Amino acid sequence: MSQQKAVVEKYTDGFRRGDLAQILSCLTDDVVWALHGAKTLVGKDAFAAEADSGDGPNPELTLDRLMEEDDAVAVIGHGSVSLGGDPHAFVYSEVFTFADGLVSRLDTFHIWLGGPPA
Repeated sequence: MSQQKAVVEKYTDGFRRGDLAQILSCLTDDVVWALHGAKTLVGKDAFAAEADSGDGPNPELTLDRLMEEDDAVAVIGHGSVSLGGDPHAFVYSEVFTFADGLVSRLDTFHIWLGGPPA
């Protein structure tokens, strides 16, 4: 496995475990997180506030496919999270762009299956 794919695995595992420090260790200080269709965040502090905004359980995440070219790794995955006691499934795609071995930009495309949770 390449170093960049290993960082993506570590990042994803941080979300599975709810380990914000592990997630942030994968990012540059000036990371850009484009949550397409919602908002764009700039910097680790903004990223941390968004990633740590939920009080719910950690998501179940499965990386179905990782594809790498040059300084980018693209991911197709699926998962679920329990909100209000009900499971909500989703699919997602992310493109991780790297600089000096860390994620400098993250483009996230997220679709709730069955519609967004209420």
